[in-house]
Amino acid sequence: MPPIVTTLTDVARDIWLDSFAVGPGDVPMKSPAAWSIRKRTLRGGLRDGVDLVDVDNGALSFSILPTRGMGMWRGRYRGISLGWQSPVVGPVHPQFVSLGDRHGLGWLTGFDEWLCRCGLHSMGAPGDDNGFPLNLHGRIANSPAHKVEVVVDPDAPLLGVTGEVEEGGLFYPHLRLSTSMTTALRSNAITIVDSVENRSAKPVEIEVLCHLNNGPPLLEAGSRIRMPVSEVTPMTKWAAEGIGDWNVCAGPVAGFAERVYCCVPAAGADGRTLAVLHDAAGGKGLAIHWDVKQMPCCSLWKNTAAVEDGYVVGLEPATSFPQHRSKERAAGRVPTLSPGGTWQARWTIEVYDDAEAVAKAIAKVDQIQSGVKSVVRREPLM
Repeated sequence: MPPIVTTLTDVARDIWLDSFAVGPGDVPMKSPAAWSIRKRTLRGGLRDGVDLVDVDNGALSFSILPTRGMGMWRGRYRGISLGWQSPVVGPVHPQFVSLGDRHGLGWLTGFDEWLCRCGLHSMGAPGDDNGFPLNLHGRIANSPAHKVEVVVDPDAPLLGVTGEVEEGGLFYPHLRLSTSMTTALRSNAITIVDSVENRSAKPVEIEVLCHLNNGPPLLEAGSRIRMPVSEVTPMTKWAAEGIGDWNVCAGPVAGFAERVYCCVPAAGADGRTLAVLHDAAGGKGLAIHWDVKQMPCCSLWKNTAAVEDGYVVGLEPATSFPQHRSKERAAGRVPTLSPGGTWQARWTIEVYDDAEAVAKAIAKVDQIQSGVKSVVRREPLM
């Protein structure tokens, strides 16, 4: 049986479904898993009008937000909560987010996703760039998708959601994000393929960062991040003070200020690498896997403040580091797409609920690191 595709949103054809549901009673699968894909529109408060697509493969579930740049709001795997408790009561509709507030920091008033993409034309610190005002982390996370489809492949068997999001405007760069998020029945993984196309007639700079944010139970005092690295550089003087424990997490500390570490990941012979976050006991965790040619940088965001103020650690593979774009351009880390050109990244999130799975992921990190000398700098990037 060929894959079954259902359109939830297509602005060009004037299609929009307020609600949708599909499950085993609708499509016969080769697996007995109690799977489902459901779409609904949230109402009330700052979330009013936000589209939510819930995907459940029978073991792993996650919620996609087409209204917020095809980010992922929350997830769950065999009783393990995925995501974090932001001070933001979300998900927040982009109409309530003013990106220019607080000198370009308004993006933070809508930020509470498990996965949030930053970009596409710019990401990182706000400020003027040759007369072009940049807000924190760009516009894509607050741009609704104009096309969303659900894909069910009975033979694989796979569940997927695809989306397209436009970022542009008159006298702005014109970029399009196309993404697919797929998962096999009863698996512990989500595979994501992100493509950015330059739809203008002139070359355009791009920056893309995948902000995967994690709180308890994966994050606690003694949690660790394992990643094969060739270089680690603290972003600020404050981060440099904690360089000795750059990959070790503290418990919640009221008033703690964020620390960011800029990592150049090492890769295996296939060009792929991974970053692992696990709890103190090593009994549960998650990993992200990606190709370093597609995303050669990875930032580690440690914000171990009080739970009420956003206790979170972010794993952030990217095209560049989250400095102001002018600094990243000077360092040669801002890609340019020719007219019609495309950047693409294929990456995977895996979740682990036992010590053996965590140990295997750590062993993969150690295998890659064994052939690479690691340089940990104490002088800040900024």
